[in-house]
Amino acid sequence: MSTLRDIVGAYTNLSSNSVAHLQRLVAEWQLLADLSFADFLLWGEVSSRPGAYVCLAQVRPTTSPTAYEEDQVGRIIDGIEAQGIHAAFASGGIHREGDPVWHGDVAARHECIPVRRRDRNKVIAVAARDTNLSDTRSPSHLELNYLKTADYLVQMLADGGFPPPLLPGEPTTAPRIGDGLVRIGADGLVRYASPNALSAFRRMGVTGHLRDRNLTELTRRLPSDPDAGADAAKRVGEALDGDTPRRREIEAKGAIVLMRALPLRPGGKAAGALILVRDVTEVRRLDRELVTKDATIREIHHRVKNNLQTVAALLRLQARRVGVPQARLALEESVRRVASIAMVHETLSQSSDEAVGFDQIVDRVASMAAEVSAAESKVSLRREGSFGVLPSEIATPLVMVINELIQNAVEHAYSPGVAGEVVIEVERQDDQFTVVVRDFGQGLPEGFSIAGSNRLGLQIVHTLVTGELRGSIEMYPAEETGTRAVLEFSLH
Repeated sequence: MSTLRDIVGAYTNLSSNSVAHLQRLVAEWQLLADLSFADFLLWGEVSSRPGAYVCLAQVRPTTSPTAYEEDQVGRIIDGIEAQGIHAAFASGGIHREGDPVWHGDVAARHECIPVRRRDRNKVIAVAARDTNLSDTRSPSHLELNYLKTADYLVQMLADGGFPPPLLPGEPTTAPRIGDGLVRIGADGLVRYASPNALSAFRRMGVTGHLRDRNLTELTRRLPSDPDAGADAAKRVGEALDGDTPRRREIEAKGAIVLMRALPLRPGGKAAGALILVRDVTEVRRLDRELVTKDATIREIHHRVKNNLQTVAALLRLQARRVGVPQARLALEESVRRVASIAMVHETLSQSSDEAVGFDQIVDRVASMAAEVSAAESKVSLRREGSFGVLPSEIATPLVMVINELIQNAVEHAYSPGVAGEVVIEVERQDDQFTVVVRDFGQGLPEGFSIAGSNRLGLQIVHTLVTGELRGSIEMYPAEETGTRAVLEFSLH
């Protein structure tokens, strides 16, 4: 069982609302583990075994050694081993073991925190905080502030105030504890700022230290845009008031800092707010470069498409002026070939990457061929199966191949004035493609070979398939009547 929902469904009787709350907790609790320098394990009651508990989820700290080398998810415990968890379930309060608990050769401080939902008082699970004691030493100023903040959040977890409510569209990643942390008191003054947080604010133009400065007013003055500054200050104020505002990027002095504000309200009493910050200046610079690059590539495809359409228009004009039927036919075929390539570039000009939805291109090529044939043979075309999304280096030669095969079937399978049908069958298995262009017409001449054909269209097909697509192409008589052109190739 790989997910929390799977384990909950197999062992517990928790409601869907309780499962959703635990899923939000697991999405956020790396914050608790890193601030606490401890492992967190989530335990639920086993419905079929009173007094037994199953580990629903586990997270290890990135700031200290783990207390558990082995994965604990899915493990079931009872008896003396589950004594602290049982006490937290029964009392509804945080239970701390007096003596260290041993996990193999590792001694750990063991605390059990009841987990409640915001909308009800019942304990739905227990979070065990296990701190590896092998590296016992005097904690630094940073570690003391981390631990104090962790204690606030742990109490909020027991009260039902953590994790924060899920905001629609809000990511649950970044910034992290190591990116930068600022803790402010209920009065809005900074109590502590980690070195990374101080560096981030200094890149935005802050001089001196942050301690004892009003962070709301400081963030208001940082951005050159007054509206952006007012919005950033408002979000800090909302966290102080107990709300959880959305993440906000602050841009000042050429630096961009992502800020996330979380209220600190242990026991329902205002204790300030936790501000997580991350310098994302270089990340946003790269994002902007990628956007610029994508826009440039799309513009290039748009111009190529325009140029190809101009070439097709000139060829069409020339065809109308040519009196020799064979020359006119050759120019009209060239128009169709150029137009099919232009379709690929038109689709790429509307895409954010170098890939195209190929079905719509094939459908347009088939529609074009049907319109051309309408006056002579009234051939209908349809597609079965889907190509999906293809890279541009595959799409360009493939559309030319399919265009030639369709055109060949339309022109040669049926006599003038005879109605018929051409079917494009697509079978895709991972990156392997089999494409069949089938008609129900006159069939192939005796001894026909596509490699030995003197038709320009079929020569183009054979060259593109074997050279550009590195695939194979064969044409066979169909089982009853008509012809089957079978194309096989791989995306790799």
